[in-house]
Amino acid sequence: MAKKKGCLGCSLPVVIIVALVVLTSVVLGILAGPLGQKFGITGLPHWMSLELPEPKLPSDAIFHVFSVPVTNSMLATWITVIVLVLIAFFITRKPKLVPGRAQSAAESILGYIYNLCVNTAGEKDGRKFFPLVATIFLFVLFNALLALIPGFGSIHYHTHEGNVELLRAANTDLNTPLALALITFFTVEFMGFKRLGLGYLKKFITWGDFGRAIGKIFKGKFDVMALLSGFIMGIVGLLELVSELIRIVSLTFRLFGNMLAGEIILLVIAYVVPYFVPMVFYGLESFFAVIQALIFGILTIVYISLSVSSHSSEEHHKTA
Repeated sequence: MAKKKGCLGCSLPVVIIVALVVLTSVVLGILAGPLGQKFGITGLPHWMSLELPEPKLPSDAIFHVFSVPVTNSMLATWITVIVLVLIAFFITRKPKLVPGRAQSAAESILGYIYNLCVNTAGEKDGRKFFPLVATIFLFVLFNALLALIPGFGSIHYHTHEGNVELLRAANTDLNTPLALALITFFTVEFMGFKRLGLGYLKKFITWGDFGRAIGKIFKGKFDVMALLSGFIMGIVGLLELVSELIRIVSLTFRLFGNMLAGEIILLVIAYVVPYFVPMVFYGLESFFAVIQALIFGILTIVYISLSVSSHSSEEHHKTA
């Protein structure tokens, strides 16, 4: 068999043409960007002019329903939900025994998340919590991926407050990661109480040994070590309660910070060297979107699994 010449199976003329297109894009991007302006390069066409990016933390209101503002990030969230529903509808409408590409991709993603849930929480609990974890994973992922489509952040809408962005990546609005974190938090606490009852509070209220040590003092038995260890166990329970609440903050700002930082990097790179170089960072941002969605999903199933099993495991060890 004759060997193909060129690069990656392409002929030499094709490689040269692709290289020239890439090089031309990079050069034009440098000339049109702040580097070209710094060196006094003028006379470029109007379509090559770039505006200085101005990232904003608060989302802009597009319109109001009664007195409730509807922001651009809320609109992006609704679009994400609609896209997910449509994808699920078309994939599951006529499932095939021998799946096509779309069905295979969906089954692979969901199968991976299912195995992750089962390996973390066991067969019974993993199957029960899989819908929640899969929903959070897909919602976070598609929120991030749809934000990479041209139009997010570039299409403007005129309001009485001026021109605002019509769409904004939902993950870069603090309210969306906070809402997901609260859903996870309340699910964890609900499942803990449902599985363990009021005994779930025992991991937070751990002053029993300290109280018994105080009781011994009134009986004339002063045990310094029992008093000290009881006090330490009480503090451990308080720390457990604080760590439970801190999860809301950590889940929220991990997702919000990473997604917002990624958006700012894309804006800066697209301004400094536009046209071609930002495409590389679009690929990296897609990879980070998968990682962040996976981290959020993993932490969700881990927190739920700990809430329904940690205390029962301790009781088992005590009675063993």
